Amino acid sequence: MYNYIVIEGNIGAGKTSLATKIADENNARLVLEQFEENSFLPKFYEDPARYAFPLELSFLADRYQQLKTQFNAADIFKSFTVADYFIFKSLIFASKNLETLEFGLYSKLFSIVSSVVPKPDLIIYLYLNLENLKKNIQKRGRPYEQQIQFEYLEKIQMGYLDFLRQQNDLRVLLIDTNGIDFVSSDEDYRWITSLILRDYPFGVHTVRKNMETGL
Repeated sequence: MYNYIVIEGNIGAGKTSLATKIADENNARLVLEQFEENSFLPKFYEDPARYAFPLELSFLADRYQQLKTQFNAADIFKSFTVADYFIFKSLIFASKNLETLEFGLYSKLFSIVSSVVPKPDLIIYLYLNLENLKKNIQKRGRPYEQQIQFEYLEKIQMGYLDFLRQQNDLRVLLIDTNGIDFVSSDEDYRWITSLILRDYPFGVHTVRKNMETGL
């Protein structure tokens, strides 16, 4: 079993649901992003050009502080750590939301912050197509998310995939979860958790149910 597992994915992919189930079942330390406490998020969806920079800075500060606090406090009673975000998502979102000059400054700050945060032993990326992402977003009913457009979801999805393909020092398991319901179906959940028990080399490994390929 890996010591530090991250569940990642686009908006509405089910990151928190899966991380929570894994942590509850395995007595793992659970790290959940506190995005609902970010007052800039609803404003960003209303006026992205105005609020993108303060939003991304506040997210970076919050993620850094949370991860630093969690990993500085050892918990000998937990078997491993599972989180529903990777700090590099800050750079991915910023690259899509910020203007060139803003992103240049942001990148400098990010390189300082990210250098002191542990890298996960395994990143699980939950891949859903845009239609299913939109359905999940509508289903969970957060008012400020209902105006998210397909174009924005596609932009973020491509940002994640481009980033992950370039990582040679991370283990990435990309799971196609279209047609998979790991919340309601125990069979689907067991299939996903069985994948976590495997030993993966560095790089990206793509898995679909009943079929495994390389990305």
